[in-house]
Amino acid sequence: MGRVISDITVSADGYSAGPNQSEQRPFGEDGGDGWGSELHAWMFDGADENRAEIDQVAAAGAFIMGRNMFGPVRGEWDRPWNGWWGDDPPFHAPVFVLTHHAREPQPMDGGTTYHFVTDGIVSALAQARAAAGHRDVAVQGGATTINQYLAAGLVDELRLHIVPLTLGAGTRVFEGVPPLKLEQVTARGASRVTHVTYAVRP
Repeated sequence: MGRVISDITVSADGYSAGPNQSEQRPFGEDGGDGWGSELHAWMFDGADENRAEIDQVAAAGAFIMGRNMFGPVRGEWDRPWNGWWGDDPPFHAPVFVLTHHAREPQPMDGGTTYHFVTDGIVSALAQARAAAGHRDVAVQGGATTINQYLAAGLVDELRLHIVPLTLGAGTRVFEGVPPLKLEQVTARGASRVTHVTYAVRP
């Protein structure tokens, strides 16, 4: 059985998105264009320098995400929505979306299928583990979803990609999470980001 990994980009003050998120600005007031242009520049403008970390993000055998990361639709599924990533999402593996509203699985190009889980984080993890086999499961985000898994003691490894800007408010990693014992495994500085990996100890 693989590990449970959480992988997320945050500002220097711990926010993964700014306030006032919307469909037009999914990352809210994020210090850039509202689409994570500053927060995630390390992945796109700095892809060559950060190739090892980008490849790690994509290496999981299954993914878990919250409904807010999947899209802006709230309540019942009253309009078509298949994620922010187009017809060929970057996951290329099963993705388990936490939601309170049932929906049939949605297959996409490239091997991604979205499965919609209505009975909580433990069920989503069990389904993701079964789908991933011996590979890791990635709790992809957003921060609110990662916080739920951290609070429940279900994360083995936390990878933070810390960007040198502050947001001051928004959605924050560790919000509402009890004190954790973290053991630093690796740390690497790059021009746009510092990558830190922690083992989460009981």
